[in-house]
Amino acid sequence: MTTLLQTSIKSLPFLHRGKVRDIYAVGEDKLLVIQTDRLSAFDVILDDPIPGKGEVLTSMSDFWFGKLGHMIANHMTGIDPESVVSGEAEKAQVRGRAMVVKKFKPLTIEAIVRGYIIGSGWKDYQQTGSLCGIKLPAGLKEAEKLPQTLFTPSTKAPAGNHDENISFAEAEQRVGKDIAAQVRDASIALYTQAAEYAAKRGIIIADTKFEFGTDAAGKLYLIDEILTSDSSRFWPMDQYKIGMSPPSFDKQFVRNWLETQPWNKKAPAPRLPADIIAKTAERYREALRLLTS
Repeated sequence: MTTLLQTSIKSLPFLHRGKVRDIYAVGEDKLLVIQTDRLSAFDVILDDPIPGKGEVLTSMSDFWFGKLGHMIANHMTGIDPESVVSGEAEKAQVRGRAMVVKKFKPLTIEAIVRGYIIGSGWKDYQQTGSLCGIKLPAGLKEAEKLPQTLFTPSTKAPAGNHDENISFAEAEQRVGKDIAAQVRDASIALYTQAAEYAAKRGIIIADTKFEFGTDAAGKLYLIDEILTSDSSRFWPMDQYKIGMSPPSFDKQFVRNWLETQPWNKKAPAPRLPADIIAKTAERYREALRLLTS
């Protein structure tokens, strides 16, 4: 299984290196998005990649873009990433882990949908009785299914900073009332359909994050990655119990291990043991297998 920590594509203009993805320009109106095997935890990029992670994330996004493509337009082009780079060394870097997508203007909010109360939402509820400013019934337990699916937008923070939850009213101020309503309705519909499908495959989608962009005419498109183990919280249904945080098909292995280390959550992070790397890689692969096989 190949491992890629950082790309070096010389035949295209380099645009951006994020926590996981490296992005290059393909002409004026398209982008080459490469999923590396980098892993971030607590907003710090770790020195140890997870073998095959980028390929798994790409396959999962491909699957969901295809399955949910009838619900909203997305940025996929169908262009083979290997056709836009030069030479075998560059083709090897994009093989199985990249997408050529249409270039849109990203919205300045992230669209988070929550079906269960967990993570920061659980902490918020314990302190305030609300989740992102939305009042909830008393007595909910950790990891319990919410009375209704919630749309809880957040800001998009620069690399190294935390996103911040915002109210729907603030989301309206940032992107406009019409777009905010479209994003909310599309996000809840996408999550609901995906969650129903995943449940039949033994997976609970506790929450997820979508990103959207607009074209020059203001039309809304689904962009970035969707419903992957990096953008969602997947739980195995057979291990789900209310009142505790269930195991998940993502980097939770890494987070849990890091929490036991004497580390201030600033770079550089501790180096990961081989067994933590292997277990994390296996969790990513298992989620893909269950959802797509």
